[in-house]
Amino acid sequence: MFKEGLKIVLSGPSGSGKGTIVRKLIMHEEFKLSVSATTRAPREGEIDGVHYFFKTKNEFRSMIEQNELLEYAVFCDNYYGTPKSFIEEYVKNGKDVILEIEVQGAKQIKAIYPDALFIFVMPPSLSELENRLVGRNTETEEVIRKRLERAKEELSLYKEYDYVVINDTIEEAAKAIELIVYAEKLRSHRFKETIETMLNNKGGF
Repeated sequence: MFKEGLKIVLSGPSGSGKGTIVRKLIMHEEFKLSVSATTRAPREGEIDGVHYFFKTKNEFRSMIEQNELLEYAVFCDNYYGTPKSFIEEYVKNGKDVILEIEVQGAKQIKAIYPDALFIFVMPPSLSELENRLVGRNTETEEVIRKRLERAKEELSLYKEYDYVVINDTIEEAAKAIELIVYAEKLRSHRFKETIETMLNNKGGF
């Protein structure tokens, strides 16, 4: 029924569970995760080209200069960015491409793709967010403090998104996003070509 996929921008504070939700969603073949580039060091188990394209700062700056990125942002002294060609190819082939990016990057995407679907993922509370960040045991206290301060700034921008999903449990949050995506595909303007073809059918009823 749907010839082209959707561009789905998924944002939220670090520790809100975006990554885990995405891993749940891409278990379904209709979803494809856009692989971002970053200058941060890989975490345990992360693979170059699968979870991120891991770049040096010089390599990343070169990508910016060559206009190879749809958007990029600096967060906690590291660069993050989204390669352009990847998204266009998969959307054209009917895949719903998920862009898991920071709020700053989402603003840039909205200027280029105003028809994209923007979803903000948030934790049930700030105290729960802190528990999740501490529980990851991957960052220093100073970095965690910076992420919590940044989370407050990001939460204040929720109105920039089409939908807000509270991640209380991964299963419920992922299901909510699946339903949002399906409903979005049923918007009337997406049926313009199909209905006009039917109306122009000379054969009648």
